Amino acid sequence: MEKNNETLSILRHSTSHIMAQAVQSLFPNAKLAIGPSTAEGFYYDFDLTDGHAFTQEDLDKIEEKMKEIVKQNLTFERYEIPDVQAQIDEFKSQGEIYKAELLEEHRNDNPTLYITKDKDGNALFNDLCAGPHLPNTSYIKANAFKLLKVAGAYWRGNEKNKMLQRIYATAYWNKEDLQAYLTFLEEAEKRDHRKLGKQLDLFSTREEMGGGLVLWHPNLACVREQIENYWREEHRKRGYVIVNTPQIAKSTLWEISGHMDHYKENMFFVQKDEDSDDQYVVKPMNCPFHILIYQANRYSYRSLPLRMAELGTVYRKEKSGALSGLTRVQGFTQDDAHIFCTPEQLVDEINAIIDFVADTMAIFNMEFEVELSTRPESFVGEIENWNKAEAGLKEAMERRGMKYDINEGDGAFYGPKIDFKVKDAIGRTWQCATIQLDFNLPARFDIKYQDKDGQLKTPLMLHRVIFGSMERFHGILIEHYAGAFPTWLAPTQVNVVPISNDKHTDYAESVYKKLRAVGIRASLDDRSESMNYKIRESLQDKKIPYVCVVGDREAQEGTVAVRARGIGQIGTFNVDEFISKIEEEIKSRANQSFAKKDEE
Repeated sequence: MEKNNETLSILRHSTSHIMAQAVQSLFPNAKLAIGPSTAEGFYYDFDLTDGHAFTQEDLDKIEEKMKEIVKQNLTFERYEIPDVQAQIDEFKSQGEIYKAELLEEHRNDNPTLYITKDKDGNALFNDLCAGPHLPNTSYIKANAFKLLKVAGAYWRGNEKNKMLQRIYATAYWNKEDLQAYLTFLEEAEKRDHRKLGKQLDLFSTREEMGGGLVLWHPNLACVREQIENYWREEHRKRGYVIVNTPQIAKSTLWEISGHMDHYKENMFFVQKDEDSDDQYVVKPMNCPFHILIYQANRYSYRSLPLRMAELGTVYRKEKSGALSGLTRVQGFTQDDAHIFCTPEQLVDEINAIIDFVADTMAIFNMEFEVELSTRPESFVGEIENWNKAEAGLKEAMERRGMKYDINEGDGAFYGPKIDFKVKDAIGRTWQCATIQLDFNLPARFDIKYQDKDGQLKTPLMLHRVIFGSMERFHGILIEHYAGAFPTWLAPTQVNVVPISNDKHTDYAESVYKKLRAVGIRASLDDRSESMNYKIRESLQDKKIPYVCVVGDREAQEGTVAVRARGIGQIGTFNVDEFISKIEEEIKSRANQSFAKKDEE
């Protein structure tokens, strides 16, 4: 069998059936739900009717049972169900209520079972499944699959349904590929922004405040300040005007925009008072406000494009089970922009945004992949305009020779979009920047510009983010850098450590003040801990880029002995020389220490 992504999915799907067979062998009361393959492996949902919760010891036993099963060289046999109702009744009699529900739902789709049989043709296990599967279990290597963890999962993803137990696992064609993936998972675990958030005192969420709402602690707020400074600087350079808009608005605004018809379930509502009929919506999007700003003036073709940007905080309902650290929240700040332009300007504006994304991601040493997301099932506007919009986005990418994939049906309800998936330091991809072309909102709000022929025409509108949301992007950055931010972003850039508090604190304080005076974010560590402890804590635990150690010699010569994170001792520098090197590193937004650059 050719080993590619498609067959790897078949391997994993088949292994999921072996896992389910092992679970029911060890836990006869376990009822089966669903068990699909995924991009990273597979999972299976179980209902243990006796209330038992899977433990790590259980996972080890299940894994050993799976190894026994695959060695039996069992076959996977496809079986077309001749009498669907009879099969539903049989599932119910077995207590397999989830299989029965799924079969009822797919009774008219020519449903099939996959049956696992031994060499004598005896059926050992079956599951409702469309397949395909491997011919037999000899393709599944006992040393190339791994059960990873257990998590809760609502049946059908609906929190009103029963909570099931989901076992996550993965499988590969050989143990080398499996080990590489497990090593990757270990590295991802070390970089988990939720753990690093606590370790480095970056952010927190509090139950009494509500899920998915983030408290930015001083350290991460400092990182955000640097990124926001870059954001404002670059937008002004690229011809954007920066605006601010309210946090709530009457529901009337969202009726005009179409969000009430297509996005209502994700919106928060506020009643002004008991005696008023006025209903307000907490802002889920910035775009209608930017259109209102556009409406406040008259524009001709000569004054377009108008590029309007805002760091606008929005709020959107998310299921509590989906919330996660900084990467899935309910309140977040978008680095939002809307560009109003003529049809003739469209392709150039899209390309300018692509340049903006490329230039920005290069600062963080991030590459990206691109997808074009097309018209979804629920949409507004005319199909002819949708076709034009999709063609415009394609033309912009093809004009610059950009490779892209098509993501059918995943566009916004008001227009198609280009999605940028950035790749982090360990190869994971994250959805960040987006360009969306919108014919709908300009028409709904009836905005106009005067064209060169004197006629009033409707401008095109581009929705655009570079980072996506500040919360999500900072979560990605924490994991990308494993918490070790480059000097320009680091909350503390230099820690000054005296060898002896009694003898060297005065000089250490003078160095500290000199660093602070030129804007370098420095700290002075005059605690009564040992020098080596303070150095190790600074560079390894707190991930500070530089430590300046000062003693008798440094005090006499006006120097600092410098240690760099990830490098160690890099030499002794005159204080002004060190400041100059740090300032250049900060100004250039370099991703590496000046010591490494000097080596090159």
